[in-house]
Amino acid sequence: MSTLFQPIDVGQLHLDNRIVIAPMCQYSAEQGCMTDWHLIHLGQLALSGAGLLTIEATAVVPEGRITYGDVGLWDDATEAAMARVLAGIRRWSRMPIAIQLSHAGRKASTEVPWQGGAQIAPDAANGWRTEAPSALPFADGQAAPTALDRAGLDRIRDAFTDAARRAARLGIDAVQLHGAHGYLLHQFLSPLANQRTDEYGGSLENRMRFPLEVFDAVRAAFPADHPVTMRVSGTDWVEGGWEVEQTIAFAQALEARGCVAIHVSSGGLHPDQQIPVGPSYQVPLARQVKQSVSIPVVAVGLITEFEQAEAIVATGDADMIALARTILYDPRWPWHAAAALGAQVKAPDQYLRSQPRQFKHLFG
Repeated sequence: MSTLFQPIDVGQLHLDNRIVIAPMCQYSAEQGCMTDWHLIHLGQLALSGAGLLTIEATAVVPEGRITYGDVGLWDDATEAAMARVLAGIRRWSRMPIAIQLSHAGRKASTEVPWQGGAQIAPDAANGWRTEAPSALPFADGQAAPTALDRAGLDRIRDAFTDAARRAARLGIDAVQLHGAHGYLLHQFLSPLANQRTDEYGGSLENRMRFPLEVFDAVRAAFPADHPVTMRVSGTDWVEGGWEVEQTIAFAQALEARGCVAIHVSSGGLHPDQQIPVGPSYQVPLARQVKQSVSIPVVAVGLITEFEQAEAIVATGDADMIALARTILYDPRWPWHAAAALGAQVKAPDQYLRSQPRQFKHLFG
C-alpha cells in the first residue's frame, strides 16, 4: 500500500491522501478581488485528486499585498469575489480548501514577476509605503519600511482576525498563516529583519511574540473544529539569521497553542541567502521539526517524482508533501502518482472514461 495515498487527519479535517497543493500566487487579482483566472486556475487543481487545495497568499490589508495583483480578504468586495470563485469550484469538487492568510511586510509593493518583480516606490503608480518590524529595507536601494508601532501591530493582528472570520463565512475548511519566505511574520522571527528593542525584539521569546499573538487571535476567531496551521521558513540560509533550532522552538510553541500542522519551507528573508537547491533540499528541515512535535508536518520544495514523494512520507521524514510548480506543470500529478504507485485517486465522473486500461482500478 502506498503511504502517500493513505488518508490523514489534520485536526478534525479528514484528507483522502497526503498530497497538498501549496498556495501559489497568481498576481491576477483586481483591487484584491479574485477574477475568472482564479476560477480557472483553482478549478482545474480542485479536480487533480490531491488531498487539499490551498488558496494563494491572501493579504489581510491592501498594504500587505506582495504586488498590486495579489488576492485579498479585507472587505466585503474581496469576500464576495472569493465567494463567487469558491461557489464555482464547489459545484464540481469536494476537495477540502484551505486559505493562506498573509502580510508581506517590507517585501510588499513590488511589480508582478513577469514584469521583473522589482520594488515599486511608495510615490509611484501601484506602489505604497511598506511596514515592517524595523525600518530596514529588504535590499539595498529599496525604500525603507515604516517600523510598526503598538497601534500598527494591533491593526494588523485585528486584520488577520477579520480575514479569518471572513474565511469562516466563506466555508473555507482551514487557515494557514504565512510565517515564511521573508514576509511580515517571518520578519518578526528573524534577527536579520527584526532589530526592535521593545518586547517584540531581541530574544527568541520576544521575536516569536507577535507571530504567536496573531496565531492566538486567528485561532480564537476561526471555528474551533476547523484547523489553523502555520507555514514557516526552517532557516534563512544566512549566517546569524533564523535557523532550524529556532524553528523547532516556534513549532513547539505553536503546537501548545492549538496549531495542528506545520508546513516547512525555507529562505526568502535576506538577499544574501545561499540555498543549496536540489531535489528534496528542504526535507531535512521538515524531518527535524517532525522529530520535535507530534502534529503533522508538511515538506515542500523540488518534490517532482512519484517515488521521491512516496519515500518522504513512507520513511517518516514528513507526514505530507506539498506541490507547487510541479502541479502547475502537471495538474494531474496525483493521478499519475497513484497509477505509478498502485494506488487509487478520486476523479470527476466526467473524466472516468479517461482511465487507461492498464490502470483499470485507478479511479476509486
